[in-house]
Amino acid sequence: MSPLQVYVPRDAAALAVGADEVAAAITAEAARLGSPMQLVRNGSRGLLWLETMVEVATPSGRIAFGPVQPADVPSLFEAGWAAGHPLCLGPTEQIPEFARQLRLSFARCGLTDPLSLAEYEAHGGWAGLRRALALAPEAIVQQVLDSGLRGRGGAAFPTGIKWRTVAQAAAPQKYVVCNADEGDSGTFADRMLMEGDPFLLIEGMAIAGLAVGATRGLVYIRSEYPHAIAAFDAAIALAREAGVLGASVLGSGRAFELETRVGAGSYVCGEETAMLESLEGKRGIVRAKPPLPAISGLFGRPTVINNVLSFAAVPTILAQGPQFYQEFGSGRSRGTLPFQLAGNIRHGGLFELPFGLTLRELVFDIGGGTASGRPVKAIQVGGPLGTYVPAAQWDVPLDYEAYAAIGAVLGHGGIVVHDDSADMAQLARYAMEFCAIESCGKCTPCRIGSTRGAEVIDRIVSNQNRLQQVQLLRELCDTMVHGSLCAMGGMTPFPVLSALDHYPEDFGLRTP
Repeated sequence: MSPLQVYVPRDAAALAVGADEVAAAITAEAARLGSPMQLVRNGSRGLLWLETMVEVATPSGRIAFGPVQPADVPSLFEAGWAAGHPLCLGPTEQIPEFARQLRLSFARCGLTDPLSLAEYEAHGGWAGLRRALALAPEAIVQQVLDSGLRGRGGAAFPTGIKWRTVAQAAAPQKYVVCNADEGDSGTFADRMLMEGDPFLLIEGMAIAGLAVGATRGLVYIRSEYPHAIAAFDAAIALAREAGVLGASVLGSGRAFELETRVGAGSYVCGEETAMLESLEGKRGIVRAKPPLPAISGLFGRPTVINNVLSFAAVPTILAQGPQFYQEFGSGRSRGTLPFQLAGNIRHGGLFELPFGLTLRELVFDIGGGTASGRPVKAIQVGGPLGTYVPAAQWDVPLDYEAYAAIGAVLGHGGIVVHDDSADMAQLARYAMEFCAIESCGKCTPCRIGSTRGAEVIDRIVSNQNRLQQVQLLRELCDTMVHGSLCAMGGMTPFPVLSALDHYPEDFGLRTP
């Protein structure tokens, strides 16, 4: 009789709700019953409200159970891990919130053992890298250009143009740097991928190295992600042993080496030039541009800087071709984005979908509305410096240009939901306070403007010359937007002004 194959996630979100205890209970119960069992610690499927979600392999596919607590384990064995158990969710891929996704970058996440080279390759791993090795460097860059891939961060800059700039720069050493300093509230896609499918990031960065002529890569991971750091370090070691990294990538004679660096809790180091300063062992302070990092980046050398999701999209583009990737998306926003639903949401988690769906579809059809059951009041899109999107704009397509047209940003795909009990004036104040705390201090609009901004909001709320203070706040925000050195100060006014414009009653103002 084949042993029962059971999958329990090792993702940090699952660990936080007791996945290790569930795994231990399953192992102990199998031993008590003398039941042969193989336990696999996989990544998360991203359906976080169902964690710990346990899966079992059957001849017709995997069946999911969740959320499972250690006390549930004996009854699961007693029921034979069958569909009649109350915790049975049915076939994993038929769970409605999972079935409607288009998983390209996250296709393996939750499916495989994250540190199994054999499973990675069996599910299409290294196909993109092998394809890249058969192409000239300029042809690799062209594939990325033709795909329409854009950086999965605030600027949404075309990835291929950045790569081409670095490829054309002459230098004895070039670098590929991955910005994995995922500090935005409500975002966890980078962490999930590094914990659940770390070889994908390695593959994407190796392809970038081949494309631009870089032989060294660094991944800058935030210190708050110990599980991701451990998983990625282990994956690098395994890839090196397998000949994927090192002096001869997959026996090609072309070198690429990779290493991790750990941040120290600074939000502003998510800005690319502050990250470079940190990587060089200096205080994380934003650099003036030009020169651009593509010309003079790490240690003054040409440097490709992309985030985890950008690199993670590259192997699919190389393996399937740019036209395959171009088939998905909306307008100039091609491919998919792993949207992350958080805050007051019934079904929080990660949902990879093509650009072009609406916030209403995402929050209500997939997210199930608020966890509190109260009406949704505001939805912040794009991290702590993103705008609060009101109900009148929930049907705008989620793509870069459509959101830019309403003064909003998609950013890293983080979406935080607030119900009608939220105080938008206090949330606006928090944005200013957050900026004051996290500012690198180099430029006055950000350093001083954020502190003054919190004070002005306090005066508005307490009705100290309210109308004059509102005008002062708007002028202050204008100065920060146009005078700040980087997006830290330049975007802080986004949540402030959107709260003021769309929810004036929370500031004691009459609704227009």
